[in-house]
Amino acid sequence: MKKLNIQFENCFGIGKLHHQFDFEKSNTHLVYAPNGTMKTSFAKTFELISKDDPRNKPCDRIYKSRVSKYELLNEDSTVNPSDILVINAEDDSFDASNKISSFLASKELKDEYDNIYQELNDLKVEFIKKLKIISQSTDCETEFINTFSEDENSEFFEVLIDQVDNLKTEYEKYDFRYNDIFDKKGNVKKFLDKNEAILDQYVSDYKNIISKSRFFKESTTNTFGTYQANTIIKSIEDNSFFEAGHKFVLEDGTEVDNAENLKTIVEEEIQNILSDEKLKKSFEKVDKAIGSNAELRSFKNVIEKNNLILVKLKDYDKFKREVWINYFSEIKEEAEKLANYYKGKKTRLEEIIGESKKEFELWTKIIRTFNSRFHVPFKVNIVNQEDIILKEETANLTFDYADRGAEAVKQNRENLLNILSKGEQRAYFILHFLFEIEARKLKPDKNLLIFDDVADSFDYKNKFAIIEYIKEIHEQDHFKTIVLTHNFDFYRTVASRLHLDRDVIYMTTKDVQNEITFHKGQYINDVFSYLIRNYQNPKFFISLIAFVRNLIEYSESKSNADYLTLTSCLHRKEESDNLKVDQIFNIFKNKLVKLEDKTIDFGDSKLIDFIIETADSIAEENTDEIALENKICLAIAIRLQAEKYLIGKLPDIDLSTITKNQTQILYKEYCTNHPNSEAKITLDKVNLMTPENIHINAFMFEPLIDMSINHLTLLYRAVNNLN
Repeated sequence: MKKLNIQFENCFGIGKLHHQFDFEKSNTHLVYAPNGTMKTSFAKTFELISKDDPRNKPCDRIYKSRVSKYELLNEDSTVNPSDILVINAEDDSFDASNKISSFLASKELKDEYDNIYQELNDLKVEFIKKLKIISQSTDCETEFINTFSEDENSEFFEVLIDQVDNLKTEYEKYDFRYNDIFDKKGNVKKFLDKNEAILDQYVSDYKNIISKSRFFKESTTNTFGTYQANTIIKSIEDNSFFEAGHKFVLEDGTEVDNAENLKTIVEEEIQNILSDEKLKKSFEKVDKAIGSNAELRSFKNVIEKNNLILVKLKDYDKFKREVWINYFSEIKEEAEKLANYYKGKKTRLEEIIGESKKEFELWTKIIRTFNSRFHVPFKVNIVNQEDIILKEETANLTFDYADRGAEAVKQNRENLLNILSKGEQRAYFILHFLFEIEARKLKPDKNLLIFDDVADSFDYKNKFAIIEYIKEIHEQDHFKTIVLTHNFDFYRTVASRLHLDRDVIYMTTKDVQNEITFHKGQYINDVFSYLIRNYQNPKFFISLIAFVRNLIEYSESKSNADYLTLTSCLHRKEESDNLKVDQIFNIFKNKLVKLEDKTIDFGDSKLIDFIIETADSIAEENTDEIALENKICLAIAIRLQAEKYLIGKLPDIDLSTITKNQTQILYKEYCTNHPNSEAKITLDKVNLMTPENIHINAFMFEPLIDMSINHLTLLYRAVNNLN
């Protein structure tokens, strides 16, 4: 983009704005727009153009019949809306954390990673299908992971290789559905915890029966129960064990010499346990506790079918792990094959992730820079780097909040924004725009950035931080940038830090038709020196009065004779009418080394007349709307003419008794004597518009620059009419 031609008409508060930004001169153009001129309307128009939504176009929202025009031309072609980004730190809806994934690992790495994971995923899908048939679980993968890992982000394959060595050749099969006992809502676990005493009684009664059994036994470390018995029965059911001359001898001396006898003994022992009256009563208590709870209906069916499961449920989590190990053991060969395949690929995956992390350094650098530059009570972290780069997931940002030296506390986005001040929130939103800007570097170099008062509400340290970002963007060739501001200090600092030429710095004005005009930017450097250099011009000479008076106030005192003389130039005193311009110039020469050997050709003029005549000429001519010297002259003349009127209406006033705030004191006395005077309307405006504009120094003249020369001219004429 070499040149950007803008033609806006009837776009919000802009009546007409035609301007060309020449980016061949500079990547960055700086625009100072006083409050109420055009800044917000300008940025809003660009924002709506960028969104390209036919339902929401720039317009005049009050006078809807006015036809709006909003053309952006790059040379002879229309600017692509997607090339535009408006950076407004007030936009709390903007979230660019997803943009981090647009800076992916190199294509070769990404393709290889995807291919490996696709293979693994295909194998996993087939394995899970078989596992689902066995378990009848609604979500095998998640249930398995959560059973063996406290980290919800754990990988299925990692959990598998941790457990694969625990799989068994001989395993127990279950005739219940997994979620009938291990339900998603945790209702069974809640029931067991709530009725722990009843369950303990059942287990105690069971153990008491087992201790008397001639077949089943339980020790402190192991149990010989139905599972172990059935395993033995299965292994000897063809009678080859007995045909080889072997036999079983039970604890009570009973000899077993065939499979059928052993099976009969086991069945009898199980029946003895289940028919035990004491155990039956214990189970009835459990059954009664469940009652008609619909959420436990499936669980109730399971334990009614097999009471002895309650014994296993004494240690709920252990039984859950045991169930999964048995499920996996049913397809042990497939599980081992899948685990071994993953192990074979894991090394290469780790190598790819290591390579991709190097490319991720760009994003961590952005966050490190943000954390170091911005003075805010939180630090930003990204916790899912590999997933962002290789799986294109949205960045998971975490925030460590700390103040007054306390230990940092992690906060999510919502909590953080509720805690932060306005300026700190703006810093947070700036971070997201930095992500967006970095992502846009991957596009062809047609990116247009509009910075809309991004430093507003920032303290000085954070203001300089954002200026440093703008400077870095300016020094690259990826972007063309327009920086908008109504903060005069920010305007001067950006111009200085970016070393911008005057022909890419602008100050804007708006006329009665809301037509916006771009003027060459002024007052980038020391305004005081600018006034001194032009001392022979009456406007500049008069403007120096306020500056030199402040200089004496700061370097000497308010009782200094020269200070009092200059005060008589700004307020009507006994000696004011007799002052000559030469007297004032002699003070200038005594205080300002650069003027000590200089001369003027209007020294014989009476000072007050000289000020009024100069103000008259400003009010009558087609005045430069930006020029500070015009506004200072008018402000001084307005004050003098207002005091002339007030003194004329207060014949008994003694000016020598007034040592400060003279205009205010005269005004209050006037209001007391003339409470119904229509002149009060004009005099109120004098007090509102001129106090801060006359008593100024080189750092505090922004209010005057923001004020329209037309407003001052109208007020000057109104005050003259009073006289």
